[in-house]
Amino acid sequence: MERPAVSVLINNYNYARFIGRAIDSVLSQDAGNVEIIVVDDGSTDQSRSVLEAYGSRVKGIFQENGGQAAAINTAVASSMGEILCFLDADDWWAPGKLSATVAAFRANPQASLVYHRLQPTLVDGTPTSKPIPRTLCSGALSPLLTRSAGWWPFPMTSAVAVRRSAWNAAGNIPEQFRISADAWLVGIYPFLGDVIAMPDPLGFYRIHNNNWYRSAEDATTLRRRMTHWQRTVEATNLFLSAHELPARLHLTDHYPYHIASAKLQGADARTRCKLAVEGLFFAGEPNLLRRMRDSLRSALGLSRLGLDIGLSEAAK
Repeated sequence: MERPAVSVLINNYNYARFIGRAIDSVLSQDAGNVEIIVVDDGSTDQSRSVLEAYGSRVKGIFQENGGQAAAINTAVASSMGEILCFLDADDWWAPGKLSATVAAFRANPQASLVYHRLQPTLVDGTPTSKPIPRTLCSGALSPLLTRSAGWWPFPMTSAVAVRRSAWNAAGNIPEQFRISADAWLVGIYPFLGDVIAMPDPLGFYRIHNNNWYRSAEDATTLRRRMTHWQRTVEATNLFLSAHELPARLHLTDHYPYHIASAKLQGADARTRCKLAVEGLFFAGEPNLLRRMRDSLRSALGLSRLGLDIGLSEAAK
């Protein structure tokens, strides 16, 4: 058999109601020589019957629940393509996504990662808000990540594709990334080669309460994000050290972490001013106008009464 040029790797957990659209969006692509691998991570819904209905067009792998990183690692280990394209089961792609991705890798032999924007949608697939990320970053991004504790206007999993050679150099995604495994992909691969951004929204990102990002923030969500960011910085530094790369990340450079902390603890006028100024110099948002807007909006929108304090008062 001819070795596939592209491996499409779909991770699924209890998304029987969505995964058909994800698979169909891959089958309708105009690129040839593509394999589709779906790893079902211990679903308890009707996912198996949905996958089995596709027959030989899709390679389905069923494993006990281990989290997103474990599912992606299994998919890659079972794949053969030189280009690895990731797709969450609740998202889907626009026509032409795969051919555009292949062309971008061919035109940029030093690229380790290629990505595009995603169009956010409601649960029913209705588009909402502007495509993300708003700011696009291409080229050698490792200096930027070093100054921002690894933060940049990163793409979501369903927008990311990497070279197999880069995957082999990076190794498997650490299984601590049970969710948001894309944090490893977008945090590590810029240290292994160039990043290429395609401006078109070539996929659709479904927003619902099972996602990492939710419509309303609460204390629990913020604490979970802060822990995730801290562990991501630690994991990245371990990787950099193990590969004898000189860069190191410092959580003190992570502006979103500081904002989340202030949301939990509360911020007086002096703290809000300090964070507004800090945000103006944050390397993680390269677009100056967007950086100014976001820093002022984030800092000046902070409340004196933090979410943690508010919870304590409500308990009384």
